Amino acid sequence: MSIVDNKKAFHDYFIEERLEAGLVLEGWEVKAIRAGRAQIKESYVVLKNGEIFLIGAHISPLPTASTHIHPDPVRTRKLLLHEQEISKLIGKVERAGYALVPIDLHYSKGRVKALIGLAKGKKQHDKRETEKKKDWEREKNRLMKETRA
Repeated sequence: MSIVDNKKAFHDYFIEERLEAGLVLEGWEVKAIRAGRAQIKESYVVLKNGEIFLIGAHISPLPTASTHIHPDPVRTRKLLLHEQEISKLIGKVERAGYALVPIDLHYSKGRVKALIGLAKGKKQHDKRETEKKKDWEREKNRLMKETRA
């Protein structure tokens, strides 16, 4: 069950591979995510010292869940992956020119997980081509619906 999607990732990148990663969260963040107060549109994933971090994800704190602490809505959050997955990602990002982008946040067995994608950037003409294909599919479906009715 998806909590929040990053539609901008599909507009700006070709997603070639997807990985599910755990998130290191504080209690107030989990409550805020369950209330639907998360946003990952402007976030990105970086590799530092053999670890993976989610930067720029905005989780708005609930006023009732965070009374005794001063929460930082855009703090850097660590992503949890197996060591082999991390080393494979490091190789592709450093050598092949790929980027890591968050695709969505979702629940898996009651835990909040992040789906990250190994992505290559789109050029402007690629973005236009994708938009044309999407428009044509929409138009085709509309025409098919009219002929059936």
